[in-house]
Amino acid sequence: MLQGYSLPRTPDGRSSLAPRPPWHYTGEALAVEFRADAQAIAAYLPPGLTLASGERAGRCALYFCDWQFATDTGLEYLDPLSSQYRETILLMACERDGANVSFCPYIWVDQDLALMRGLIQGWPKQFGRTGMTRSYGMRSPAEPSASAGGCFGAALTFRERRVAEAQITLECPSHRLPDPGFASVFNVRHFPRLSAGRHDDPAVHELVQLRARDVSIENPMIGHASLTLFDHPGLELAAFTPLSVDQGFRMSVSLTVDDLQVIEDYTAQGR
Repeated sequence: MLQGYSLPRTPDGRSSLAPRPPWHYTGEALAVEFRADAQAIAAYLPPGLTLASGERAGRCALYFCDWQFATDTGLEYLDPLSSQYRETILLMACERDGANVSFCPYIWVDQDLALMRGLIQGWPKQFGRTGMTRSYGMRSPAEPSASAGGCFGAALTFRERRVAEAQITLECPSHRLPDPGFASVFNVRHFPRLSAGRHDDPAVHELVQLRARDVSIENPMIGHASLTLFDHPGLELAAFTPLSVDQGFRMSVSLTVDDLQVIEDYTAQGR
């Protein structure tokens, strides 16, 4: 019998691109809050989510993350080529039944294992390359301090073209986290059919919410930020053009993912 959590399934099940959960993550993140045209980005929301209101209307955040991952049964971090990756996450503020939530219209990752895990969860992952300034806690002209006055940069490229660049100058410890956040984000799991005559009838089409656990945020720092998004022929980012840029953040993050809640099954509804 073939075994494995994901394809490819094999006699021993050791070749699955995504191993069986739980998936444990730890890493560093840079984030920039900004505001876009609320009515323009509302078009990205699936049924079941509505445009954020009040002070959150049009609020977005772009996260640049440097991750390391492992499972319960493996020491994947001893194989850095498999366990380490970087990604950029675009989030937009929205509401569900009057509660403040977030939705992910775009996310870019640089490794196939992370891509597969993301698609299973509903993250709309594409391949992209994320670069981030590093700090090793040394006194050197080659790195910034991870304290007040430290300057950090980040950039994203997609299909060999630059998509985003940001800079953050840290000012002080933060008493809040970036908004919108990604630990309980809403996504859409969508898997289309290839059968003739059923291309518009997906096999899976669900609104889901991530149920991350053991979420820990350490050493959050806040400061001044700048952000630029660039046109790209393969993306539709014009609606997210920053009208204003708010705060920037740097922080250490860890969390575990092994659960997902199906909020609405669009498949059964024919949507």
